[in-house]
Amino acid sequence: MFELLATDTETKARLGRLTTAHGVVETPVYMPVGTQATVKAMDPRELLESGTQIILGNTYHLYVRPGLDVLSAAGGLHRFMNWSLPILTDSGGFQVFSLAKIRKITEHGVEFRSHLDGSPLFLGPKESMHIQKVLGSDIAMVFDECPPAGSKPKEYLSAVERTIRWAKECRQQPRAPGQMVFGIVQGGTHADLRERCARELVAMQFDGYAIGGVSVGEPEPEMLRAIEMSEPHLPANQPRYAMGLGTPAQMIQLISRGVDMFDCVLPTRVARNGTAYTHKGAFNAKAGYNKIDFNPIEEGCECYCCKNFTRAYIRHLLNVDEILGLRMLSVHNTHLYLKLMAEVREHLRNGTFGAFARDYLANYVPTKRVLAARNSDAGPAAAAETDEPDPEA
Repeated sequence: MFELLATDTETKARLGRLTTAHGVVETPVYMPVGTQATVKAMDPRELLESGTQIILGNTYHLYVRPGLDVLSAAGGLHRFMNWSLPILTDSGGFQVFSLAKIRKITEHGVEFRSHLDGSPLFLGPKESMHIQKVLGSDIAMVFDECPPAGSKPKEYLSAVERTIRWAKECRQQPRAPGQMVFGIVQGGTHADLRERCARELVAMQFDGYAIGGVSVGEPEPEMLRAIEMSEPHLPANQPRYAMGLGTPAQMIQLISRGVDMFDCVLPTRVARNGTAYTHKGAFNAKAGYNKIDFNPIEEGCECYCCKNFTRAYIRHLLNVDEILGLRMLSVHNTHLYLKLMAEVREHLRNGTFGAFARDYLANYVPTKRVLAARNSDAGPAAAAETDEPDPEA
């Protein structure tokens, strides 16, 4: 159940409350990405201390490893990973289309080969929903087709038609007790396709709606347009989820456009490459100018990293390949994302979000490196550093 508590008077930003089988989620919310039943480089205690309300798991990766037999015997994903709060599971559709080098789309799903060992696999609406039922996630996503940026109009049309058809099939499948299901709007930057997809999904009466096919390699203005094309056709009394987004500044922009939920691998992904986020932008923590800087990553930050370590020490750890360095950057970056959402919710409660958003965006300086990492996380060439399939997306 979703309750709309307040709407900003200057923007489309919304304050809400989503009640799930494993607890209440206050929105807007950032969901740390726990693709393979763990948020990379972080433990559950650190996630809870940072204010995590809900995490994301991935159907495709968990289906491949450890497999349904293990997850079923464990009693579902919550028990397997010892996480008592809500979990949202992606359908696996994005991974099938981005990671599988050999695939064949059929009426009822996709035949493809595992990115791990090349073994033949099949995933479709029935299979995806069955896996998510075994996982026992609080929110399951429908199986959809996500074409890459730059696809031809006829390819977007086919993807929308297939997404609608598969959504109907997903809607009919059994669910885990209390499990909600969200539809996914596709259509690229084609306003007519976005509207058609959204309207047909809304008619199926899902529990919430995601905007998919964004952050798949397109420029940021196109991503924002895709959100703007989709949002007006989604119900005001249900949650809206922008999949795979984004940087702190992008989340502020999307909240202003009426989005409630986000997931993104960036906080932990760029941390492992030595990039630290601040509320003013991102910087290279490995750089020489940090060598004798004994200030925290960000002044005023209350994360464990900033309360205990300096930029000079974190730089040293990263440059000598000590695991603690990338762990502490992951803790800091994730804490920043979660703290930002808490600040947004407070401003929405106080009616001051408009001024806060303007000030935040005016002072935030994006970096080319971070934007490139975002695109690599979502696009067909999934790993920026290695050109290997991205195990986190």
